[in-house]
Amino acid sequence: GMLRGKVVYLNLFFSFRIRKEGKDNIPEHPYLYETDVEISLVGGSCKSPVEKFWNGSSAMYILQKATHNKESDSMEESRTDDDVYASEVLPKETPGALALSVGRAKQLISLYTMVQNPNMSNVGMSDLVVLPPLWARCDGCDPQHTCWIGAEPLKAGNKVTGLNICTVSCDGPTADKTRFANLEELKMEHKIRHHSSVVTTKGFAQYELITAAAIEDTIVESGSNICVDITWNGVEKILETPPLISAATLNIALESGDPRSPVFQLYRELQFLLALAEGVRTGVTEWPEPSESESALKLVQEFLTDLKKKLDGDYIFGNKDETEKIKCDTAAVDSCIKSIFGERGDLDFTEQLWCKMKSECVSSYQELIDCFTLVIKSLEHGEIQPWIHQGSSSFLSQLIQQSYHGKMEDVSLSDITPIQMLLEIGLEKMKKDYVSFFIGEPGTCSLLFQDYFISTSVDLQEQVQRVQKLHHMLEIMVSCTGLLQFRHENLFPLTQICMKYYKENPLNEKHVFQLPITPALVKKFYQNDNPEVWKVEISSGHGQKEIKTTWQVSTNAPVEHGTANNSGFFSDSTVNGSSEERLYFITLTQCSQVQFT
Repeated sequence: GMLRGKVVYLNLFFSFRIRKEGKDNIPEHPYLYETDVEISLVGGSCKSPVEKFWNGSSAMYILQKATHNKESDSMEESRTDDDVYASEVLPKETPGALALSVGRAKQLISLYTMVQNPNMSNVGMSDLVVLPPLWARCDGCDPQHTCWIGAEPLKAGNKVTGLNICTVSCDGPTADKTRFANLEELKMEHKIRHHSSVVTTKGFAQYELITAAAIEDTIVESGSNICVDITWNGVEKILETPPLISAATLNIALESGDPRSPVFQLYRELQFLLALAEGVRTGVTEWPEPSESESALKLVQEFLTDLKKKLDGDYIFGNKDETEKIKCDTAAVDSCIKSIFGERGDLDFTEQLWCKMKSECVSSYQELIDCFTLVIKSLEHGEIQPWIHQGSSSFLSQLIQQSYHGKMEDVSLSDITPIQMLLEIGLEKMKKDYVSFFIGEPGTCSLLFQDYFISTSVDLQEQVQRVQKLHHMLEIMVSCTGLLQFRHENLFPLTQICMKYYKENPLNEKHVFQLPITPALVKKFYQNDNPEVWKVEISSGHGQKEIKTTWQVSTNAPVEHGTANNSGFFSDSTVNGSSEERLYFITLTQCSQVQFT
């Protein structure tokens, strides 16, 4: 009777939640079950706490020990503290405190199993809904060091036919290879446990490339990471190096602005452009500290004097390099990206003016006004007749075109006008810089540029954001060329992937771009290296009846709540032998099936 009451209560609880939340609506807060268990529905953009060892459905229930026993009707009332939800589903401070005992977790999984069983109509299962999977955090105090137990419904159409029950146990970190499993023993154990005569094996390895390729002692802590995921069939031994016939995917997450990047000067130029855009938007501009170099006003004055001499015909050509060169070490970089390191050879008047006034030089609003006043006076007096690119649409370009005909409108250099004038010429110049790189790459679809990245039909702020996207794409290309020695045939598909993403999404330097590659392309970076993750999946059966055993090692802890001070978890962290040896966490996931039909 008591069990029946529990099942009915749990069933009502789950189906109530499903009806209230609807299929796609993830609730904001966890709910209390009995007095000791907290149930959260995790999904959507929220990171799954089991993703490091389980690829499954997007939405799932997470069960853990309740941390706030509030006396409230848990089915009706939700928490008021908005921060509680995220912090408790993905614990930060004392995650160990949230784990349930293995016995309690098994009891809850049993109740969930009954709730899902269509044959249990006597416990109130008239309105059957297929529930999301359920995972319970465990404290690892049992002999197997169980850290999670999960249950996933098996479905035929919208009918539940059974459940897949998974137990995840963790050990380590250890450098003692004798504690690693033996593949033949794992296969034999799987065969005996699941009464199967045939098993197949699949391998997975992840290697970090950005650190492997970087120069000693220059690793900068950042959100940048280039790693390769490799999968293959037919694993022969634990920790084997993936064969060259594997399938590989390069994962690239890159934050712009690494001072060692060959395009760092361009990044700084972009930062100044962003400061101007912010100035136009808010009316407040952050001016850079005055630098050691000459003032912008002096540079602009010299530049205008040179142009006057040209017009008067007494200019001596060739005594001065018109365009400033950006000094970079391009040795390791493919020739196709060299064009970006020096200024383009075809800078027009407004672009050269930008080069004189950009961040190292202009240090105040007043100096900006003084520079533009000089330029406008020279134009009005017909002292210069500068050349500008066809199609240039900045306000200054319009004034220059008017000056050709001797009729210029009055310009009031006040408020945000001078900042907007400088922003416009910088924006045009930088767009041309990026385009010259990407279109300089043979075969890059220039049409993609014409209609999106360099469009002038959107407002200035949006144009600036699109230039930021171009810069992020360029940093990715440069990294793959410099670090991984990619050639054009590899860069081209990567460019397409980045462009497609950025035509549909806002700037996101945390985004992981994925490029399918052949392992041979990056083999030299991983063949002598230790993997971040190495995993073997042993499986038997087909379709819904397929059942898996997974053994993996990883350099990062696969569970956040495993750092609790209990005897079972992660106990041995001694390093045997050389200090160079990597410490690995060992995770074993074993499944069994409950069939209802």
